[in-house]
Amino acid sequence: MATTAPATAEQPMDDDAHRLAELGYKQELRRKWSGFSNFAISFSIISILAGCFTTFGQAWNNGGPIAISWGWPLISLFILIIGLSMSELVSAYPTAGGIYWWAARMGKPIHGWFTGWLNLIGLIAVTASVDYGCATFLNLTLSALFEGWAGTLNQAFLLFVIILTLHGIINIFGHQIIDVLQNVSVWWHVVGAAAVVLILVFVPDNHQSMQFVFTEKFNNSGFAGGDSGGLTFWFYILPLGFLLTQYTITGFDACAHVSEETKGAALSAARGLWRSIFYSAIGGWILLLSFLFAATNVDAINEAGGFSGAIFESALTPFFFKAVIIISTIGQFFCGMSCVTSMSRMTYAFSRDGAVPGWRLWSKVDRNGTPVNAIIGATIAGLVLTLPALYQSPAGIPVAFYAVVSVAVIGLYLAFLIPIALRLRMGDRFVPGPWTLGRRYKLFGWIAVIEIAVISLYFIMPIVPAGVPGNDDFSWSSVNYAPIAVGGVLVLVAIWWYASARKWFTGPRRTIDEPEAAAEQPA
Repeated sequence: MATTAPATAEQPMDDDAHRLAELGYKQELRRKWSGFSNFAISFSIISILAGCFTTFGQAWNNGGPIAISWGWPLISLFILIIGLSMSELVSAYPTAGGIYWWAARMGKPIHGWFTGWLNLIGLIAVTASVDYGCATFLNLTLSALFEGWAGTLNQAFLLFVIILTLHGIINIFGHQIIDVLQNVSVWWHVVGAAAVVLILVFVPDNHQSMQFVFTEKFNNSGFAGGDSGGLTFWFYILPLGFLLTQYTITGFDACAHVSEETKGAALSAARGLWRSIFYSAIGGWILLLSFLFAATNVDAINEAGGFSGAIFESALTPFFFKAVIIISTIGQFFCGMSCVTSMSRMTYAFSRDGAVPGWRLWSKVDRNGTPVNAIIGATIAGLVLTLPALYQSPAGIPVAFYAVVSVAVIGLYLAFLIPIALRLRMGDRFVPGPWTLGRRYKLFGWIAVIEIAVISLYFIMPIVPAGVPGNDDFSWSSVNYAPIAVGGVLVLVAIWWYASARKWFTGPRRTIDEPEAAAEQPA
């Protein structure tokens, strides 16, 4: 899969600090994460206990079982190729700035500028979507456990605020145990997912057939009059269902963002990145297949808008229904905790280079090496982004939630595209780290660029007919505001760039004067 130069996976800390100095930074964050902890944060952010549960309805309504049984492994393969391309880059440049740092180094300051902002909004959105999904499932859990809990939309949003706040507090005050919690999260996801699969295999009295799971098609989107056989279905509706996979398997750039806290980062972060994708893809497919085989009450699931909870409620006894929901909710809580860690490190690194307004505030770390202000600021931004979720779409589908999901996918994957494209442009002038793709970088890089470009176009499109301007049932609460959020940010940062930032933003700022060894020149 990749060639690895002779080196040890766990290099001494002074070697890591020396490499960081070569890249222009002094060691400020505490480097105590193991290679497993580095893998754990991306595995936790991908979180098959989060994405598979919360965005299942998107695939169910847009394609049905085939969007899941065939769509998941297909899209996972493309995402793995993207991850392998990024693993080579993190091996060469193991810095907390990660994606944007690579773009600035291999290209020009303008590349780093736009990559950084795309990455930042993507991380804020993925954090917001995970915590809102966690709140939704916690809301369902509380309504199942307590008769007085109504499970309203406002209660879900209140739980979202509480969860987001708790994740900020854990990241601020839990600096001594945050890496341990990442490790615990991995085992919760492995054991929890296995428990859910076993419950769905052995508890229900009946299961769907292989034919249903691997050939059945649904079109509950409202487009094309419900037809599931025409060109509209295959080239518009079904690809919208792939959002399940594309969203679930994302956030793996966290391996790069915590590389300054990881021992032997040039190897550990590279391996952690692609392995988190690979193992999540396998585990997620098994988990989702168990959902489909247990989905015997199709009418109940359709009435619930494809919500995965309807599968468990209709197929399981009340005890096991609650058990599955609780397992997922706790997994989502771990996922959101990891998202805040990654998001805050990116905010810190981008601010360290002067790119974020008020950068002096966000780039400060406390005596424990924790970027407290970055954690607070980024979590507040996630809260603001999710405010439209207070308004329920008339279509009965959580359009605002799927819009935040789309913002996360578009922001993150466009941020991944830029450095991968720049790597292709550099060719042999690129100086690889100890983990490298060799000559395969060209094939993998081009596949990654094309796939990201295609999915970015799809996920800015309307999710339901009521979100199409001019439609008789048009409603602003049904609009996919992903293009507005991502496009609006890009317009603002573009104006800022040409009006001011291009005069002073020179890319990553060196915080140490040690001469850089073996550095290649920007293209």
